[in-house]
Amino acid sequence: MSRARDRLTALAVKNLSKPGFYHDGGGLYLQVSRFGTKSWILRYTIDKKTRDMGLGPLADWTLAEARERAKQYRQMIDDKRDPIEHRLAEQKARKEERDNRKTFEECAIACHEDKHTLWKNTKHKAQWISTLRSYAFPVIGSMNVASVGKKEVAKVLDPIWLEKQETSSRVLQRIRLVLGWASAHDYYPGYDLKMWEELPNLLPGRPKKKEVHHSSCPYAEAGELMEMLRKSSVSDTLKLCFEFTVLTAARSGEARGALKSEIDFDAKMWVIPDNRMKMDKAHSVPLSDRAIEVLRKAFALAPESALVFPNLNSDQPLSDQAFTKVVLRENLKVPYTAHGFRSTFRTWAGEKTTYPREVCELALAHNIMDKVEEAYARTTFVDQRRHLMQDWANYLRDTASPAPAAY
Repeated sequence: MSRARDRLTALAVKNLSKPGFYHDGGGLYLQVSRFGTKSWILRYTIDKKTRDMGLGPLADWTLAEARERAKQYRQMIDDKRDPIEHRLAEQKARKEERDNRKTFEECAIACHEDKHTLWKNTKHKAQWISTLRSYAFPVIGSMNVASVGKKEVAKVLDPIWLEKQETSSRVLQRIRLVLGWASAHDYYPGYDLKMWEELPNLLPGRPKKKEVHHSSCPYAEAGELMEMLRKSSVSDTLKLCFEFTVLTAARSGEARGALKSEIDFDAKMWVIPDNRMKMDKAHSVPLSDRAIEVLRKAFALAPESALVFPNLNSDQPLSDQAFTKVVLRENLKVPYTAHGFRSTFRTWAGEKTTYPREVCELALAHNIMDKVEEAYARTTFVDQRRHLMQDWANYLRDTASPAPAAY
């Protein structure tokens, strides 16, 4: 490679027209084609092999700019790096980056589909992506997922962090799941888990949340309250569903979503499948005589529905507001919650009966054992729980005044 440099001038470059190669020095050539076009070439030798590398047309790169580019590539050659191979590697990396580039929204939708086994029901599945559509997508949805860091996440959460604490916590958990999914699929190669430790420093401090318990009805009043319900103007389906919930000490969602296929009248048993249970474990509920009566009335009200207690207008499950607002607030005029009746049952069982703690807790589908204990204790105390639930129904009947009225 000749050591003479800067042989050409800007004027000479402009005037040269004869096809050929014109050496400026240091391996930099101006190439004039037979068509009159002009471009820059860097000729170099590496590993005993001579190569010509195009540096672009004269129309895009002036003489001074071509010299500067040639200088940068000669430095690479001195470091035993082949400029052509380097450029090809960069082009390949850019292509891979483009191919792997996904927006946060694209990753969220794909993650949502991949994690379908996490959703207990279609409503939960819809709610999961809906929160991201409402809060995350408007801020970071169109961003390259690999560019979403702690500041971007904080920007999503800040407007709702104090005013909607439960919602913002869910949004945070779902954003984190999406970014983890993107990292696992190589869409976020620089994913740094430390961002989650530092994120709280970018958000306003939350006041310590007071523990709130569901307001429960004193068990001494429960029977009379059931009688008031029977005499109220509430729809028959809603009356039956609420009483069934209290009789079985079930969570309201489990009762409202009960299917006829879950009821075994012969065995007097209600078997709730794992996908409808909070603990993801199937739960059997022995049914008292009164619970069986309630079910038979409910079946007769909606003989064509798969649900035990459907909304007769839509054939959909009754809403949670139907219990809290319609039954308890508007009709019975009491401050209790539907969930609070589980506490009513548990307090009654603890104070008015001698059933073992394990039996009472299992009646509420509470997990009372660790994994080792559970492996050895296979019994679910069905017989004892059957007596317990019948005693509870009898107590509600005996403390009602007068006797239960017919629907």
